[in-house]
Amino acid sequence: MKCPYCKQNDSRVIDSRSADDGATIRRRRECTSCGRRFTTYEVVEKQPLMVVKNDGRREVFKRDKILNGIIRACDKRDISLESITGLVNDIERDIRNTMEQEVPAAEIGKLVMSKLKHFDEVAYIRFASVYRKFADISSFMEELRELQAHKGEQEKDKL
Repeated sequence: MKCPYCKQNDSRVIDSRSADDGATIRRRRECTSCGRRFTTYEVVEKQPLMVVKNDGRREVFKRDKILNGIIRACDKRDISLESITGLVNDIERDIRNTMEQEVPAAEIGKLVMSKLKHFDEVAYIRFASVYRKFADISSFMEELRELQAHKGEQEKDKL
């Protein structure tokens, strides 16, 4: 591994640890030339995943788009970034586990909505208001009614 400081090619691994629930290996390295330490991450190379937009265009899947949307939906909520990142990891894993190279954007949106419904109701409504492009207050209220009905079913299941 090339040292980021002196650009020499020789370094040794001092410590290795699992990160991101075992999806990544974090390695602390020391340059044998200058003695400075740096960190590298080793991840499994992922196959490119394409998102088919509603208008038929295709673009490379960008995890950050989902992360940023959920962060905005969770704004001013008492939710840690770690919890949000875990949710995004679950969503990405579900998308990649479909074994499809191309996934419709609408399917990704539905998956995010489904996960958010169980994660945080306020974040769910905020995300839904953007994703579903509510035209008026009645469509917004309909979504709230569905959420309340869903919550009532969950409470029945617990009994």
